[in-house]
Amino acid sequence: VQLQASGGGTVQAGESLRLSCVTSETPFGFNVMGWFRQAAGKQRELVATITSSGATNYADSVKGRFSISRDNPNTVSLQMNSPKPEDTAVYYCHLGWRGLAYWGQGTQVTVSS
Repeated sequence: VQLQASGGGTVQAGESLRLSCVTSETPFGFNVMGWFRQAAGKQRELVATITSSGATNYADSVKGRFSISRDNPNTVSLQMNSPKPEDTAVYYCHLGWRGLAYWGQGTQVTVSS
């Protein structure tokens, strides 16, 4: 399964941004899609996940600002509202399915102050 992410870029603090990710196969049964990020010099961390049944989970640092959704079974989006400079990172799309983990190529998000 391949994941293709899009929507990264450079925005000013407070300017909204939307990331999208599409899978090359449509996962069936239980699965989890989500977004992780890795800032320079730091470990990759979870941003948000959403299951195939719609249950969501967010990192404390983005709660109330970011929103994850699945418009259809093979697409996941991350609406980033009120981004802060500390949200600057490479964002990776992720799929957990049938015991395997799949990653997208990463998209850079830079938030300037």
